Amino acid sequence: MADRQPQEHQCRAPSLLQSSSSSSSSSPTTNHINVFWDDGMLDHDTGEGVFDTGMDPGFLDVLEKHPENSDRIRNMLSILKRGPISPFISWHPSRPALLSELLSFHTREYVDSLLEADKNGGKTFCSGTFLNRGSWNAALLAAGTALSAIKYILDGHAKMCYALVRPPGHHAQPTQADGYCFLNNAGLAVQYALDSGCKKIAVIDIDVHYGNGTAEGFYHSDKVLTISLHMNHGSWGTSHPQSGTTNELGEGAGFGYNLNVPLPNGTGDKGYKYAMTKVVAPAVRKFDPDMMVFVVGQDSSAFDPNGRLCLTMKGYRDIGQIVRNLANDHCYGRILIVQEGGYHITYSAYCLHATLEVTAQSKMELLQW
Repeated sequence: MADRQPQEHQCRAPSLLQSSSSSSSSSPTTNHINVFWDDGMLDHDTGEGVFDTGMDPGFLDVLEKHPENSDRIRNMLSILKRGPISPFISWHPSRPALLSELLSFHTREYVDSLLEADKNGGKTFCSGTFLNRGSWNAALLAAGTALSAIKYILDGHAKMCYALVRPPGHHAQPTQADGYCFLNNAGLAVQYALDSGCKKIAVIDIDVHYGNGTAEGFYHSDKVLTISLHMNHGSWGTSHPQSGTTNELGEGAGFGYNLNVPLPNGTGDKGYKYAMTKVVAPAVRKFDPDMMVFVVGQDSSAFDPNGRLCLTMKGYRDIGQIVRNLANDHCYGRILIVQEGGYHITYSAYCLHATLEVTAQSKMELLQW
């Protein structure tokens, strides 16, 4: 990774360290969530075909949209704007990431390959991962959205921000695209926080697939604890050589700082809660981070076409509450939430809402859906 100079602000902003008895009106609240978004991310057109292949075999009358399409995000937007949680949300614009910022996580050669693909009108980087016209600008906006959100927290304006982004990012490795992902949005935000003075950052990824790109980016670091709960899918080829098994623990100084929790199909709410309580929470407590990045994907849900782990809204609420409690105990309540997968057009939006309800401590868990 390219070296970057530390930012002027520090990881522990003074306004975040005020006691609960402080009467300062500028102190960030714990029951509010700041959502960062830009409509330009809808311009990433993944096309249609047979599932995520983008192929028309010639003998089907009806083709389907690629799973990672704009409809899934439109429903997430609408449920946050008009659903029960809407009074607790503030909306913020984002910006495209600068090319220099991308080099904090990705290699120059890889970024150049993305620029070349965009210049030439598009490219298929690997199975199901198409950079088409409009995709590169959307990817820059997604990366910039995550960076804007983490900066908002580090500058002391909020304790919680949610980066609603697409294309997703957690499969994007420093040197290659993978699994619908071009730029690692969460990884870029984590590196920004490190460059800004944070000493230890915990990443909890609950997308149904292994967050291999984020793990790869910090595989040699003892400053980032990367935790991924995912379907036990193994490697799926050269774009995704990591297996996601328990023996991928990190290397060098990072040995022991990559924790994989592969889960069997049908794990469900109780299985996830057990894993979070017995495996994830103790690891985070021992690590004692000063910032948390919560990587959420609703493809772990019971109805998702890409996953088989059977989480319901209740399960997402339980996970959100555990993460919220860990952040309160170790990070002054500071959490950056970054969107990843989730491909059921309606239920993904409901599960996102459920996650944010308790993560934002909005008392929405009392509602009956």
